[in-house]
Amino acid sequence: MISDLVVIRTTDAPAQGATRLTVQVIGHQWWWEVRYPDSGAVTANEIHIPVRTPVRLEVRSADVIHSFWVPQLNRKIDTEPGKTNVIELDADRVGRYRGQCAEFCGLQHAHMGIYVFADSRAAFDGWLARQARPAAEPAAETARRGLELIERSSCGDCHAIRGTSASGDVGPDLTHVAGRTTLGALAIPNGRTELEHWIVDSQGLKPGNQMPNIDLHGARLDAVVDYLAGLR
Repeated sequence: MISDLVVIRTTDAPAQGATRLTVQVIGHQWWWEVRYPDSGAVTANEIHIPVRTPVRLEVRSADVIHSFWVPQLNRKIDTEPGKTNVIELDADRVGRYRGQCAEFCGLQHAHMGIYVFADSRAAFDGWLARQARPAAEPAAETARRGLELIERSSCGDCHAIRGTSASGDVGPDLTHVAGRTTLGALAIPNGRTELEHWIVDSQGLKPGNQMPNIDLHGARLDAVVDYLAGLR
């Protein structure tokens, strides 16, 4: 028991200010919200950190108890409503590290995955600068039509796209959604075909998630996907 307690203490996060980067992670049923408070960047289900740099990870929950676990980087840590827990992430090599919710949290617990990307310092700095920017103005007419459809529909009540009128906080921030590798917390790859499928039949892909199936087809669906596919 004594040795267990020593191990736990040595894997805790260092005091605030002792690291060069703080990342906040909020668990939702069933996805991960990721925030970089110093820059204002917000993403989902994918964390980027600079390699060989201790990172202070602050975790909490928006609903039920989840458990954040990236086995190659540190021990499990619970995300609890009304409480912030902390841990350190420190990757010694560039790469992608697979994580998972490790506390049963409902129907789609098994499909609540997360990636941690350890990047070179230059690659990380570039990524973070892009993530902190608002969404780019759509250039093509179809993409502009897609943004109009999102702003006039319920999409903007659930999702935020910084720089537009979409300001929801129920689902993931979509400001740079096209730059992510997966959709639905690693449920499916993030490509145009998969994005179309997710929009019209998310319940078929991940039953019980909070996004309803959307009645979009033909030119309207193409316009929305054109816009979202440009958000990098």
